[in-house]
Amino acid sequence: MADRILVFYGSYRRDRQGIRLADYCVRELEARGCDVELIDAKALDLPMLDRMYKEYPKGEAPDALETLASKIRRADAFLFVVGEYNWSVQPGLKNLTDHFLEEWFWRPAAIASYSAGRFGGVRAALAWRDILGEMGMVVVSSTIAVGPMKDTLDEKGEPVGDGGKALAKQFPRFADDLAWWTAAAKAQREKGAVPY
Repeated sequence: MADRILVFYGSYRRDRQGIRLADYCVRELEARGCDVELIDAKALDLPMLDRMYKEYPKGEAPDALETLASKIRRADAFLFVVGEYNWSVQPGLKNLTDHFLEEWFWRPAAIASYSAGRFGGVRAALAWRDILGEMGMVVVSSTIAVGPMKDTLDEKGEPVGDGGKALAKQFPRFADDLAWWTAAAKAQREKGAVPY
């Protein structure tokens, strides 16, 4: 059965550049035979965190939370496409992730970062490694860092220039790493081997 992967993207900005990277990741994972869905925080537009999903009485969570909780629980792995805002994480994506906890447990996560500058969002990626680990995910060691976006992906998310060549070269190793951890986590969950 194909790996079910959710790709999370978190920018709320009007002129979103990172969506190019999110679309690229979705297409590349689909080309590898994965069952992929893009989860766009802006499209979901969850309220600022007041109650976590688990804090609602059973059956009383808002529909958007209930639907997303179900998708997260069914997923085999996650890929977070993260932008860097002032050396840190995007508030929209952080707000989305914070609505859940146990739903994330025992699944691998990969991080693809981006920014307008040449560092490609690596400072945000470093912050996300700790955040996702604290939420019960195993963060894979391979990363992708894209910046500047205009020198890497065009408006349709197609690779351009030297940045695009570098991304196309890096992505297979990145996806292989995620696939290895996905298979390992699936095997453990199927055996019922959870640490607590």
